[in-house]
Amino acid sequence: MPPVRGVLTAGRPMAELTWLRVGGPADWLFQPADEDDLAGFLAALPDSVPVLPVGVGSNLIVRDGGIAGVVIRLGRGFNGIRIEGERVIAGAAALDAHVARRAAEAGLDLTFLRTIPGSIGGALRMNAGCYGSYMADVFVSARAVGRDGVAVALSPQDLAFAYRATALPAGMVVTEVVLRGVPGAPAELAARMERQLAARDASQPTGERSAGSTFRNPAGFSSTGLADDVHDFKAWKLIEDAGMRGAALGGAQMSPKHANFLINAGGAKAADLENLGELVRKKVFETSGIALEWEIMRIGRP
Repeated sequence: MPPVRGVLTAGRPMAELTWLRVGGPADWLFQPADEDDLAGFLAALPDSVPVLPVGVGSNLIVRDGGIAGVVIRLGRGFNGIRIEGERVIAGAAALDAHVARRAAEAGLDLTFLRTIPGSIGGALRMNAGCYGSYMADVFVSARAVGRDGVAVALSPQDLAFAYRATALPAGMVVTEVVLRGVPGAPAELAARMERQLAARDASQPTGERSAGSTFRNPAGFSSTGLADDVHDFKAWKLIEDAGMRGAALGGAQMSPKHANFLINAGGAKAADLENLGELVRKKVFETSGIALEWEIMRIGRP
């Protein structure tokens, strides 16, 4: 492995780095000190070595066999947040909730981020959204380091935003994101976020080990967006109609509180979670003819 100033660890267990607390070890885990450290490492790393950027593991199932190559996880050197006019500049490791709060304090509306688990880099990669707003709606630009170690600037056109997806190349590591907030009264923005948190806690298993929504809504709408409120095809409803609310396999369970949340109910293996998810997909297809698509990323060796 190339020399680094950050932390490079062989055989790093991934279970403790994901919200579901499952998965085998990464061959290598690299936590760069800063962007230069990251760029130098990637430039010197042989092309044959796979690279996988991860955030805080809020949307991941790491399989039991672990991950080949190098997992890159950004830390303290990448979590700063600053305000410049109506723009919020956030390091890719900054938590979505922290960005929303900091923006609100400055009188800028990014409140939809408050209830989205994870970090801004991950939110950008998957075009995260809720309450009818998406990252695509507020994105201005980003900095990233390519697999060749070259730092680049990214525009909205570069990312080609789609529902829960972008064109961000595999192996490219986002380091900083610039968002544009709509001006608003800080007190009103704070109150809105409190209402959103209360609604989330009332309807979702926030006290359980989960990775957020398991499957995408077939209609392509946010689970809390206005358009989705009048659409028949919601993932949770399809799962419930298939009789899979509360279904369990090993230590994995579809939450009784919200049918589209896959939880580690205790002692689950990654295989339990993935196999239960596939069983849910099978049952939903049998009852509705609709093939649910995973929203949770499943990575690594079986």
